[in-house]
Formats: sequence, C-alpha cells, structure tokens
Amino acid sequence: MLEKLDLSRKLSKAQYKLRLPALHERLYQLQKACWTARIPSILAFEGWDTAGKGTTIAALTQPLEPRGFRLHHIVAPRTFETQLPWLWRFWQKIPNYGEMAIFDRSWYGRVLVERLEKLVPKAEWQRAFRDIVSLERTLADDGYVIIKFFLHISKKEQAKRLKSLEKDPLTAWHVEREDWERNRRYDEHLEAIEEMLEHTETEWGPWTLVESTDRRWRRTRVFETVIERLENALTRRGIPLPERKAVERGARKSPAVRRGARK
Repeated sequence: MLEKLDLSRKLSKAQYKLRLPALHERLYQLQKACWTARIPSILAFEGWDTAGKGTTIAALTQPLEPRGFRLHHIVAPRTFETQLPWLWRFWQKIPNYGEMAIFDRSWYGRVLVERLEKLVPKAEWQRAFRDIVSLERTLADDGYVIIKFFLHISKKEQAKRLKSLEKDPLTAWHVEREDWERNRRYDEHLEAIEEMLEHTETEWGPWTLVESTDRRWRRTRVFETVIERLENALTRRGIPLPERKAVERGARKSPAVRRGARK
C-alpha cells in the first residue's frame, strides 16, 4: 500500500496560507456541530519517527475548542496496566458522546513497537489484529467516527531528519541510539506496517495514508480528511451541515485565538 504513495508531493507556502484559514474555520464549525449532535470522534495518528505526528497534531488542535477534545500521548503501559486486558487502558480514554479524542500513537503499538521489539509473544500480537478490529467495530456501531492516519516518509528522509535534529543543540536530545537502530531496520518495520494496514483496513475504520515529506502537504491532507469524515457523519444522521463562511486570507485569527482575545 505504501509503495503507491508519491512522497514528492508538496504544497507551496502561498497555497498553504491561502487554504489554511478556511480549513481552520470549517473544522471549528464541524466540531461544534458534532458536539450539538452528540457525535463522538477518535483520531489515531501512527507513523514513522520524525514523520511529523506531533507538529501535525499541534496544527490540527489550534482552531479547536479546547473543552471539546482530549489529547492522549501513548507510551508503554504502566506496571499495573500489564495486569489487565491490554485494551483496558485505551477504553479509559474513549471520549464522551460529542467529544473528540486525539491519539498520538494508539493501540496499534501492540502490532508495531511491541511486536518488533519482541515485548509480547507472537501469538499475542497476532491476536491483537482481531482485538483491534473488534474494538473499532464496536465503537463505530455505537456512532463513533474513527479516523486513522499513517504518516509515511522514506528511509533516506528519516535519516536526513535525524541528522538535522542532532546538529541543533536544542533538539539533539530528541535523538537516541534506538532511533538510528529503527532507521537501520526500516525494511523490517515497513513489512510490519504493511501487514498492520492489510489486517486493520475496514469499512468502519479506514486508513488515510499521508505523504509526509512536505509538512504543508501533510497538514492540509490531515485537515481535509478530518473535515470530510465529520461532514459525512453529520450527513448520515440527516443533520444539515453548518453553512460555510467566507474567510478572507490573513484577515482573521483562528476561532480559539479569537475566543481568548474576548476574555
């Protein structure tokens, strides 16, 4: 699946600045509409190290009403969490109706990092494919909008970014020996990712594969995908979409900034 992506795709700075205000405004409108309609959504971000998950999430949350979403940065399970069913810790983070949950990495760690680092037996990560599909099907049947992103870059681009981070004293601490080891094992990781995509691509939880070499293309692609999926969710429930507002380029700030200015 990933070999079909054109990693050279990019968006000029002028095009990005022209489109961004309307994307901000539309996402904010849809967040409010889904809150009113009690439509919950889950955004799961997966991707290569240095592919831009953190900065993309930061850009995406800028126009959102902060009381309407929660951001979860997923790390290794704590000791007591390993004594419970493995999906338990994710169920604790499922949003209320009308709210949005954004996952910086997610339950897919079981079939990626935990698999590749041999942190769980083969039988467990293989069974996790079924568990994940069942989890997402259960949530979708209950009205949740599930939006999954995989941010893709090449091995060469990843190495270039790691070197760039290492050269800057302010960012060098981000790079550890394990990062270079994962770059060295890029092809092994790629095989696991392709298997993950194959086993978990469903009608109710489709993957959006994002060409992530260019940050402006990446962010725009994510914004447009979230907007489209939320609009589809409202339409399926027979709820009229909020009227699009004309946004003059450079003439207004994001809704979140405007709200702060009024306080």
